[in-house]
Amino acid sequence: MRTSQLFTQTNKMTLADEVAKNAQLLIRAGFVYKEMAGAYAYLPLGLRVLDNIKQIVREEMNAIGSNELIMTTLQRKEIWEKTTRWSDDVVDIWFKTRLKDETEVGLGWSHEEPIVEMMKQYIHSFKDLPVSLYQFQTKMRNELRVKSGIMRGREFVMKDMYSFHATAEDLEQYYEQAKEAYMRVYRRLGIGDDTFITFASGGAFTKFSHEFQTICDAGEDVIYVHRAKNIAVNEEILEDAVKELGINPDELEKVKTAEVGNIFNFGTQKTDEMGLYYTDKDNQQKSLHIGSYGIGITRVMGVIAEKMSDERGLVWPENIAPYRVYLVRIGDEESVVKAADDMYKTIEDAGVSVLYDDSDKRPGEKFSDADLIGLPHRIVVSAKTIEAGQIEYKARTSSEAEMISQEMLINRLTRG
Repeated sequence: MRTSQLFTQTNKMTLADEVAKNAQLLIRAGFVYKEMAGAYAYLPLGLRVLDNIKQIVREEMNAIGSNELIMTTLQRKEIWEKTTRWSDDVVDIWFKTRLKDETEVGLGWSHEEPIVEMMKQYIHSFKDLPVSLYQFQTKMRNELRVKSGIMRGREFVMKDMYSFHATAEDLEQYYEQAKEAYMRVYRRLGIGDDTFITFASGGAFTKFSHEFQTICDAGEDVIYVHRAKNIAVNEEILEDAVKELGINPDELEKVKTAEVGNIFNFGTQKTDEMGLYYTDKDNQQKSLHIGSYGIGITRVMGVIAEKMSDERGLVWPENIAPYRVYLVRIGDEESVVKAADDMYKTIEDAGVSVLYDDSDKRPGEKFSDADLIGLPHRIVVSAKTIEAGQIEYKARTSSEAEMISQEMLINRLTRG
């Protein structure tokens, strides 16, 4: 993609109305547009990052046998009344509205109740089980505080998955598979080393649920980590968990974190509340066991922007960068234009995505844009490089550029 054809615009100014570092960087680099507090539009560069994150998540959910679908944002009041969660006294983050016929509806903050209701049409017998479904869905939550940029929004993208099982044992087995799949996701996103499976307050069926917490100074949570045992506990349940898990509190390390995912074992609570049953091999009606699994897609993007950035801008991991290479053309001489155009085609033909800065900006502005946008690799084509018969290359994480051959560049970009 040429920058002359890409809808984007960098901004070097600090934004007075945005306090979150992740949003500051993403807005200045042309990835997002702030509509209002807690609501952001994702511009072409930002959308490419989200799509890359989604694809990693999609591959790992598919790998554990889940099927992708997409449900509605509009949700029926009567479904949520069955579990009492329509009440503002129980759930205080609803956005509610009325249709023209005066029917009261909600804008989905979660999809647990709606998907259980939907399963009444599809699950009847033990032969229909197990079932696992997931979606990427825009959620709407009327949050009181939204000062963390895209890490906490009133409108955000979430991957939510729901599994339905005949027995508690079958659900527990799948629950453990989901845990492992989530950690594979975070490792592929480049934050696995700083992400911990964390004991948190429980669902309906188990004493504890599990959160996935990533060490992050801008996070809103505090957890205690036992690195030797690879155990982490949310501060909210610390005393209870220490007793239950037999941990020496003196061996725990206190860290600030951002929650990037969570999973719950609901047992049969929602089955029983909403009247979803199946018939077993003995023709007996039984309750289903249900698990719920969430990953905040836009939140993960915000956490990565917070953690993987420096004084010059964003520093995207290879797996989710909107493009892998930033190609800078210095000069508008015919020979330079041809050499840069040829390099652009060579890199694309090698199967590597590239953003080609073919603008008439000054070299310093182009280098500044490259750092701010934060692609993993920067290369420069100029009269100087043509004369040397080489290409100027710099990794985003390096402080110095080097001159390398085209063959070495392509090998570097395509290896592994």
